[in-house]
Amino acid sequence: MSADLFISYAWTSPTHREWVRLLVANLKTIGFDVLIDADVDYGDSLTGFMRRLTDCRHVLLIVDENYVERADNSPNTGVGQETAWIAAAYQDKPSSWLSVIFKDNQGRRLPKWLSDDNPKGISFNSVPERGDFPGSEQIEDLWRWIEDLPANRDHAVSAATLRQRARGLELIDHQRDPNSWSNPAPEDDVVFEYDKCPNSTYRLGCGQFQFALMVSSRSIQEIYVCKDPIHAVGVNRTNATTPADLTAQLTPGRIVTPGVGDEVILQNEHGALCLVDIRAIQVEQTSPEYVSASIRFHYRILLDS
Repeated sequence: MSADLFISYAWTSPTHREWVRLLVANLKTIGFDVLIDADVDYGDSLTGFMRRLTDCRHVLLIVDENYVERADNSPNTGVGQETAWIAAAYQDKPSSWLSVIFKDNQGRRLPKWLSDDNPKGISFNSVPERGDFPGSEQIEDLWRWIEDLPANRDHAVSAATLRQRARGLELIDHQRDPNSWSNPAPEDDVVFEYDKCPNSTYRLGCGQFQFALMVSSRSIQEIYVCKDPIHAVGVNRTNATTPADLTAQLTPGRIVTPGVGDEVILQNEHGALCLVDIRAIQVEQTSPEYVSASIRFHYRILLDS
């Protein structure tokens, strides 16, 4: 699969290289597949670099003054080789294939081979004494070019809207993942928003000591706990502490209806037991603001059961 972008730049200084790497990291964070010199095997230049270069959807030159000097006068340097290969491929590409970032290049100089073509350029030059620094507008111009979007932003979706959409998608995916609704510890406190969870089921413990707590709403004071994902459920009405006395309180039915202060008994298919102390019940609330249905509980797996 071809990369979205190849970036050509000069190793002008450690600071400049760091700036390029941060730009690459920014582009990768928002989902672009970006290649730079570290991703290319120069030892196989023709069949390796040239193939990857020509397959890229776009090529970006980060042109500072040093880049121009190396491209024009130092053909044996990394920049000299890259620009020679890019120039050869450029002849057969549409004008939108290549763009330029001007950085530390107030005169917006270009390598000689490119100067007559006047490619699309984005200025990342800064003038600190005037408080003039590149920012989000230039970054947006860059990713719009990579995505082949028009420069006119009349129909643009703002980055803030995109971020909100991405957050919503990620939260939903997180809620759909059963691993988000589990706790391998043998004992802990949990707040469980069961209406958001797949099958309203929270998994406790692991291995032969794993239990599935399936919950649904019944009333302000009580909930349903189902035996469906495990072997049996019950409520500890006698404050029993031994496995035998707890097992005796398991019901043959499908559900129990504990309330706040009750201790639910779970038995898994291995015969192990877990006690779930219901500390609070929150029914779904729609006004004045939405609050999802949830329970707060403390559980303890009986490792000797």
